[in-house]
Amino acid sequence: MANRLADTTSPYLLQHADNPVDWLPWGDEAFAEARRRDVPIFLSVGYSACHWCHVMAHESFEDEDVAALLNERFVCVKVDREERPDVDQVYMQAVQAMTGHGGWPMSVFLTPGGAPFYAGTYWPKEPRHGMPDFPRVITAVSEAWEQRRDEVLGSAEHIATAIAEHSDGEPADQLDPNVVDAAAQLTVERAWDREHGGFGQAPKFPQAMTIEWLLHHHARTGDAGSLDAAVHSLDAMARGGIHDQLGGGFARYSTDATWLVPHFEKMLYDNALLLPAYAAGALLAGREDLARVAHSTAAYLLGELRAPDGRFVSATDADSEGVEGKYFTWPYDELVEVLTEAGYDPDRWTRFLGARPNGNWDGVNVLHEPVPRAQFAAAEGLDADDFEAQWEQVRATLLAHRLQRVPPAVDDKVLTDWNALTVRGLVRSGSLLDEPDWVAAGAAAATALHDAHVVDGRLYHASRGSRVSVPGFLEDHALLALADLELFQATGQPVWFERALALATDAHDRFHDEAEGGWFQTAHDAESLYARPKDRFDNAVPAGSSVMIEVCLTLAGLTGDLAWRDRAESGLRLFQPLVARMPTGYGWTLCQFEALAAGPRELAIVGRPGADRDTLVEVAHDTVRPGLVVVVAEPDHGDVVPLLAGRGEVAGRPAAYVCRDLACELPVTDPGELARQLDAA
Repeated sequence: MANRLADTTSPYLLQHADNPVDWLPWGDEAFAEARRRDVPIFLSVGYSACHWCHVMAHESFEDEDVAALLNERFVCVKVDREERPDVDQVYMQAVQAMTGHGGWPMSVFLTPGGAPFYAGTYWPKEPRHGMPDFPRVITAVSEAWEQRRDEVLGSAEHIATAIAEHSDGEPADQLDPNVVDAAAQLTVERAWDREHGGFGQAPKFPQAMTIEWLLHHHARTGDAGSLDAAVHSLDAMARGGIHDQLGGGFARYSTDATWLVPHFEKMLYDNALLLPAYAAGALLAGREDLARVAHSTAAYLLGELRAPDGRFVSATDADSEGVEGKYFTWPYDELVEVLTEAGYDPDRWTRFLGARPNGNWDGVNVLHEPVPRAQFAAAEGLDADDFEAQWEQVRATLLAHRLQRVPPAVDDKVLTDWNALTVRGLVRSGSLLDEPDWVAAGAAAATALHDAHVVDGRLYHASRGSRVSVPGFLEDHALLALADLELFQATGQPVWFERALALATDAHDRFHDEAEGGWFQTAHDAESLYARPKDRFDNAVPAGSSVMIEVCLTLAGLTGDLAWRDRAESGLRLFQPLVARMPTGYGWTLCQFEALAAGPRELAIVGRPGADRDTLVEVAHDTVRPGLVVVVAEPDHGDVVPLLAGRGEVAGRPAAYVCRDLACELPVTDPGELARQLDAA
C-alpha cells in the first residue's frame, strides 16, 4: 500500500512511496500532524543517485519493525535535496553544527515547530563500526522527547542561537581584485595534490570550478603553477576510474586519492562544469587530448542525459541490480572474452585499461589508464594516430557489450539550475572549440526551459513530465540568466538578452538582502523556513550569490548601467575575506575577481554572417580571456542592447569594437588588428 509520497513528482520520493514508513512530503500537513499528535518530526533528506541513501532505505525504511517504531513515535518527512535545496541547506547547517560533519542521507529530528534538536547521517539497522543502530536511536530520541522535553527544547534553542550567531565575518571595506594572486598561491602550494592531481585527500571531488578559476588566473597572469595544477588535475581525472572510459562523462567523486574507484552515480552538474574546464584547459595548454575529453563529455551529455524536448535529466544511479558499480565494472574473464571474440589482443588492452586477473576493486575491474596514453602507445610501438584508431574500435566494442547489461536507474526530473549550468557549459565550450552544434543544443535546452519552467511570469525550480514544482530559488534565476547571456553573446539574438535582463532584475528585487548585501537563496515571498538560507559557498554547484555577481558584471558591460557593477562589487566585498582563507571553496567567485582584475572588457563583433565575421570571431575565442564579454551580432540590434547602439559594419565589412571602462577603441575589420587590441588591453 502506497504512503503519502505516491502523488509527488520527485523520483527519489517515489522510490519510497511503497515503504511501510508513513512518509509525508515536506509541507504544512506534516507539521500540523506533528502538533496534533504532540510528537517530533523525523526528517530524512537524500537524493535518488545516493548509494548510502539506498542502503539505509533497504535496511531500515523497508523493514516493517523499524517502520512501526518510526510511525508510532514520529511524523516522518522525506525530502529530495535536489528538489528542495533550501530545506537541505537549512538543516545541513544544523547537522554540521551538531555533529561537525554532514552528508546524505541526512537524518534530523525536529520539534513540531521545525527546530532541529538531534541529527546524524546514515545509521545502520544493526550496530557496527562504532555507530549505534537506528532502532536504538529512534527509541532514545523518543524517550528524550517524552521524559526530558525541557532538555530537548533547550537543545533546540541552543542550536538555533548558535546558527543565528554564526557569521562568516564582515565584508571587506575596499574591493581588492588582486586577492586572487594570494589565493592562487595558497591553492597551488597547499591544496594541490602534486602526486595524484586534484585538491585535498580522499574522498576526492572534481572541483571543476577551482580548475577553471586557476586556468583563468594563468590566462591573466601567466602564472605557471596555476596552469600546472589545473592541467595535472584534468589529466589525472581523465585517466582515472572517475572518468567513464567507454561511455564518457564523469562520476560524482572518487573514494580514493588516486581517482581509481568512484561512487558510480553520474550527475548532470558535474559534467556541465567539467566540460568548459576541459575546453579551457585544451586551449591554454595546447592539448588535443584534453579537447578529446571535452568532446566525449559533451557526447555523454547530449547522448545519455538529454530528454526528447532538449532539456536534461538530473542523474544516473550508482547501483544496478542492487550492486554498486555493477554496470560499469568488469570481471577480468568477461573483459578478456569480449576482447578475444572481437579479435583484439587481450593482453595489450587489459594492460592499457589497468585490469587485473583478481580485479583492482572488490574482485572486479574499474577501467582506467594507469599510464599516459602517449607513453603506452610508444611502448607498444604504435604512433599516436594508429593507437587512437585502434582504441576507438576497442572502446566501441566494449561499450556495445556493456549496453547489454541492466543499466542504472535514471533520475528524470529536470532542474532549472542544473540545466542552465549545462547550457552555459555547452555554449561556452562550443564557442572555444568551434562546435556550433553544442551552441545549438544549448539554445534548444534554454528555449525548452523557458517554455516549461516559466509559468504565469514566475520561474520554477523543477519539473517531471508536464508538472512543475517548487518556486525558483536564487540559483535558478541567476544560472538561467547567465545561460541566456552566454547564448546572447554567441548568437547575437536579442531575445536572450531580454530574458536575462528580466530574470536578473526579478532576482535582485526578490532575493536581495537589503540589510547586509548579497542575496538570499529564497525569495522574500517564499515559504518561511526554520532559518532563511544565504549560500555563499561554491560547493558541488556554484552558490547563487556568486553566479549573480557574474550576471551583474556581464549586464554592466552590455547595458552601461553601473548599478549592475555596484551590485557585483558589493557582493564581491562580502566574499573577499572568505576567498582569502579557503580559496578552493570559492572557485566560481574567484573567476569573478579575475574578471575584475583583467577588465572588465567588452568586444562587440557586428556584421552579417560570413567568412569575414568568422575570422574576427576566431580571434575572440582563440584563447581564454578573463573579464571579456564577447557579443557576436548582426547590425541593427542597438535599440535593444546598449552595447550595440551605434555600432555597425565599417566600409561594408564586419567590424570589431573593443571597449574598456565604458570607452571604446576605434573599430577594426582586420583580424590581426583585433588581436593586437585584445592583447594590449
